[in-house]
Amino acid sequence: MAADVTLRWEVFLDQVKERGEYDSRQEAERAARVVLALLGAHLVGQVRAQLAARLPEDLAVILLNPLQSAEPLTPERFVRATAAWIEETTEQTAAWDVSAVLSTVADAAGDNLLQQILLQLPTGYDLLFGRPQPT
Repeated sequence: MAADVTLRWEVFLDQVKERGEYDSRQEAERAARVVLALLGAHLVGQVRAQLAARLPEDLAVILLNPLQSAEPLTPERFVRATAAWIEETTEQTAAWDVSAVLSTVADAAGDNLLQQILLQLPTGYDLLFGRPQPT
């Protein structure tokens, strides 16, 4: 799939559902909404706008109107924050949620935009996106 084509809602959620091994599209949507709200708090400017343009409209709105973060969260704290926002979720299952959503986001972003995204995030997010970077 071309990186410059906006992912349709159903396609995006189906990819998250498959990667997260969720029982329903609703579970995938819940994870996607929380993870993108947290991610949006960490991205600024053109990078956030370019990523939003590649996501389904409902999810782009979440990314563009994020939860406020006083400071950038380390990958570990990002997972903990995800667990805090999703009911009945442990850190282990939250890590699974984050990975399912962010690997789908990485596919939508494409390599060039993903590199710009990673430059705005603390070290270690490459693993959350499923795209380990050489050190």
